[in-house]
Amino acid sequence: VGRQRGAGLGGGHDEREQTLNQMLVEMDGFESNEGVILIAATNRPDVLDPALLRPGRFDRQVVVSTPDLRGRERILQVHTRRTPLAKDVDIAVIAKGTPGFSGADLENLVNEAALQAAKLNKDRLNMSDFEYAKDKVLMGKERRSLVLSDEEKKITAYHEAGHALTAKLLPGSDPVHKVSIIPRGRALGVTMQLPEEDRHGYSRNYLRNNLVILLGGRVAEEIIFTDITTGAGNDIERVTKMARKMVCEWGMSEKIGPQTVGETQQEVFLGREWTQNSAVSAEMARLVDSEIKGLVDEARERCRTLLTENIDALHAIASALLERETISGDEIDILMRGEKLPPFQTDDANDEFKLEPADGPENTEAAQSPDSAAAPAESEKDDAQTEQEAPEAQGETPAEPEKPANGSFPGRWDSFSAPSDRKDDK
Repeated sequence: VGRQRGAGLGGGHDEREQTLNQMLVEMDGFESNEGVILIAATNRPDVLDPALLRPGRFDRQVVVSTPDLRGRERILQVHTRRTPLAKDVDIAVIAKGTPGFSGADLENLVNEAALQAAKLNKDRLNMSDFEYAKDKVLMGKERRSLVLSDEEKKITAYHEAGHALTAKLLPGSDPVHKVSIIPRGRALGVTMQLPEEDRHGYSRNYLRNNLVILLGGRVAEEIIFTDITTGAGNDIERVTKMARKMVCEWGMSEKIGPQTVGETQQEVFLGREWTQNSAVSAEMARLVDSEIKGLVDEARERCRTLLTENIDALHAIASALLERETISGDEIDILMRGEKLPPFQTDDANDEFKLEPADGPENTEAAQSPDSAAAPAESEKDDAQTEQEAPEAQGETPAEPEKPANGSFPGRWDSFSAPSDRKDDK
């Protein structure tokens, strides 16, 4: 309703603009309804009509950003107030490991942890449930049903190993939280980095290192397989966007300097003009393209040097991913030191389905006295053999026994058994 008037689609007779005009008239301050306080919220303040923001109308503006560490801890305390927590759950640790989460993300985190605990028939939420929920919120749900070939797994393992190794080697980059080759969402593998603290600004060295990390997967494929795949499509897109912003918006190019090149994209349907005037010459456009290409090529060569000098660590990380499918940042540090990982232990707390043996009295008796159960079976076998030999002695055709109800009988009546099981039928 509060979108800018007089531009884009629709004219002055538009119903939306008439509604906005009437609302502005009611808010002009000349009415006697002094006890009315009007509150509104938006996530696009850049497209609001200027008349809404003038003094006397919405002149008080409160910016609500994502919560900081203390705010996340308070929000988690609110959402876990009615949730039974185990003694090992530390809200401060969870808040520190979720930078950039909004209030809705934190509520979803607690909800996913509660669902995981209920799925495992737990009475209380453990720290492992919150770790599972955090991975699911950050990286997406695991797609165990998607079966990859051995070749695709190997390519994905080296691709993610390239990302993780460059992130570990470059100083100042965000720590690696977890690396996985289990398909999640639309990605075949994920390398998750979590900053140690909230970031509000980024230096040029940090962004240049980030370009190297994003290209780590593609360069690892080139080094190991001497071929490239389509798996680096999203990485290349992010690298190009970041390099263009460094040159055109953030003034991080030596040749162009601190100036904005071009205008930001403006949507017609959000109250902007149909036509856009380009204030960039052809020479400047060519210089921008060359600077973007220079940043990407520099990051690619740095990445190739890092991976070539640490090729043994790359092979070790990829082998560990093929063996375990998911490794943490601490395990990557162990591999980079040339040490072997401790024996792999399955965590039953993270298993979604768990098969348990039946607790029936018949199964218990059979398990306790296998010898006593074997004697009746042998006597029944002898009786059946005697009954089959009697008709043969009289010259009669023996009748085919009925198919048993359970699957404990030999497979000669099983329609899915192998041909070798029915040799005696010939």
